[in-house]
Amino acid sequence: MTEEEFWRLIEAHRPAGEDPDAEGLAAALTERLRGGPVSMVIGFAEQLSRLLYLLDGPAWGELGQQSGDSFLYTRAAVVAAGRAEYERTLADPSAFAPYAEDLVWAEPLLYVPDRAYKEPAGEEWGRETRYSYESYSNTSAWVGACGET
Repeated sequence: MTEEEFWRLIEAHRPAGEDPDAEGLAAALTERLRGGPVSMVIGFAEQLSRLLYLLDGPAWGELGQQSGDSFLYTRAAVVAAGRAEYERTLADPSAFAPYAEDLVWAEPLLYVPDRAYKEPAGEEWGRETRYSYESYSNTSAWVGACGET
């Protein structure tokens, strides 16, 4: 799955109204991916993890007092907000502040690959993606942020 295809999926499945915590988006994406080939689920997981990884750095992580989990869920909320918001936040980390300060989270988005994979694959998700989306895993971005060299 290309990044363009990923964003088309996000945009096509975002609910029209409010979607606190992105539960509606996650449910719609899971249903869509469940009906497709396994490669589509894997591609979605790879793109999601890469996009979250790119937002994992001190420019975003040092805004507000966030635990590792809340930082992850907040980064997921930026992805759930769509491509334009994601690209704006990636280019201007100050755009992340409202998400961090207001604790805007999209944790359910993280579980889409797990939930969508089982039906087409016939087994539980047991894969790791190329990029870890866990908070503070983008070590190249964090080097020097905590006094490390």
